[in-house]
Amino acid sequence: MAVQPRQGRRGHDPESVLAIAVDVFNERGYDGTSMEDLARALGVTKSAIYHHVAGKEQLLALALDRALDGLSELVADERAGSGPAIERLEWVVRESVRILVDRLPYVTLLLRVRGNSATERRALERRRAFDAFVSHLVKEAAAEGAIRPDLDPALVTRLLFGAVNSITEWYRPARGSADDLADTLVRMTFDGLRGPDA
Repeated sequence: MAVQPRQGRRGHDPESVLAIAVDVFNERGYDGTSMEDLARALGVTKSAIYHHVAGKEQLLALALDRALDGLSELVADERAGSGPAIERLEWVVRESVRILVDRLPYVTLLLRVRGNSATERRALERRRAFDAFVSHLVKEAAAEGAIRPDLDPALVTRLLFGAVNSITEWYRPARGSADDLADTLVRMTFDGLRGPDA
């Protein structure tokens, strides 16, 4: 369960503190970011940051939860749980792209964590649960004959979400909407995945 940020002083609310901290973490790396770096980016003293959060680790936890909560909501949605597996998989890919674009800095940070702290390890565990959900969907779609039988479901899962996750490295809003991006990705991948009867 995420720790709630404290109410802060005027000038920055907890949301703006988190957003700026995530930008700094993405620029410098979480381990390479000091409280002094955060204070400088926020234009406040280090002690002023503690009016918003308990410390750097709490900011990391809040940021990673922001990325992962979107994926958890996606998995819990009934559209991910009923109907032909290939249609559910396509919906999950589309929604994953939308979440990534909507929460780009937070997902970028999530994809860079390596498990160096308890907070990072919890985030990686949640991410692995999402990966397992997607892998199960791919296997279901293969069992239903909707994915070509010559494709390894484990490899399909890795390549499919490797493509989705790579968006963090190059996407800028000027390159099109999340819907346009999702449509292109789905056309490129699913046309090659579908079996002859799908």
